[in-house]
Amino acid sequence: MRLDRFLSETTDLTRSLAKKVLHRGEVTVNGEVVKQPAVQVGEQDRVLWVDEPLALVGLRYIMLNKPAGVECTARRGLYPRAIDLIELPKAERLQTVGRLDVDTTGMVLLTDDGQWSHRVTSPRKRCGKLYRVTLADPLEGEALENAVACFAEGVVLDGEEKPTQPAELAMLTPVDAELTLYEGKYHQVKRMFGAIGNRVEGLHRVSIGPLSLGELAPGKWRELTDVEVAAFF
Repeated sequence: MRLDRFLSETTDLTRSLAKKVLHRGEVTVNGEVVKQPAVQVGEQDRVLWVDEPLALVGLRYIMLNKPAGVECTARRGLYPRAIDLIELPKAERLQTVGRLDVDTTGMVLLTDDGQWSHRVTSPRKRCGKLYRVTLADPLEGEALENAVACFAEGVVLDGEEKPTQPAELAMLTPVDAELTLYEGKYHQVKRMFGAIGNRVEGLHRVSIGPLSLGELAPGKWRELTDVEVAAFF
């Protein structure tokens, strides 16, 4: 890797600013002052900027309990972003693994590993995502039986031609449901209940695949263990 790129990867410097600090003689590689941006450095090299050692950030895997009012987007908008809650170097490189609406709470995974993200989100991998849903109207009796069968068969959502993948619906109370999806269409949970004449008033994602929030408080995050990361492979 070029030295100027290494500096931009390990600090807040842009490539142009990295070249300036190099020209000022502020960077050493293995004890030698290096001013040339094109010098190649590797993992075995010891790079210091003003006597501070620098190291590349590796791949990160994060679980966040997203509160309401937070967006799963890289662009700054009206609301705080999920990555704004993550206190890690170069947090802006993290991407959400799928998204939750701004008013939806619960588990969000973030990573800078695109291959791992694909494994979690690809419908072919059949990675279940469990949601707790609060409905506007009670769902019971024959209407509940029809909804369970409809979701298990697949729902053709408004504006789409193909039905959703089979989903599993269970009721905790007449207005509190658990729904497991194996895909992630736009506003899917809300649209599925809308298709059967109901409305979602509250939505919370409890788990993704083998991972659950556990005791993780709203707005808090933690890094996944190696075992948790490997579970999706």
